[in-house]
Amino acid sequence: MFFAVAYILTILAANWAISTFGAVPVGFGLAAPAGVYFAGLAFTFRDLTQERLGRGWTVGAIVAGAALSAFISPQFALASGGAFLFSELADFAVYTPLRQRHWLGAVAASNLVGLVTDSVLFLMLAFGSLEFLPGQVVGKAWMTLLAVVVLTVWRRGRVAQPQPTS
Repeated sequence: MFFAVAYILTILAANWAISTFGAVPVGFGLAAPAGVYFAGLAFTFRDLTQERLGRGWTVGAIVAGAALSAFISPQFALASGGAFLFSELADFAVYTPLRQRHWLGAVAASNLVGLVTDSVLFLMLAFGSLEFLPGQVVGKAWMTLLAVVVLTVWRRGRVAQPQPTS
């Protein structure tokens, strides 16, 4: 349940950040709505939720995150919920078939597909413009890179731990 709760909270945090801070720099002279970093992290929590709890819980987490976000900003809640749901379909097409062969590769590939799909849809639904698209892609890519590095270190640490003997 930890990953589902984390997923819901990152959706909520993304919408709160946009409402609170507006646009933020993401590097290379680009800017994006402030929720970009939380949204980028959300893609990894989405994969982890799907891995642990299945697709139904993943879709439920999106709906819950969007519903909670409606208390902050109904406009952003609808836009992010719709974008996350649609990008989830792309995730099912990428993550699900790859996860058995190379789990971290599946996380990275599905995050990349999801971040582009989500960015285009969110920006069009929330702002009616793709002005921030380059910044959205860069900001979410930073978070994908960070997540893959953290997961790599975490998995290696789990494998390297000595197993108890009886």
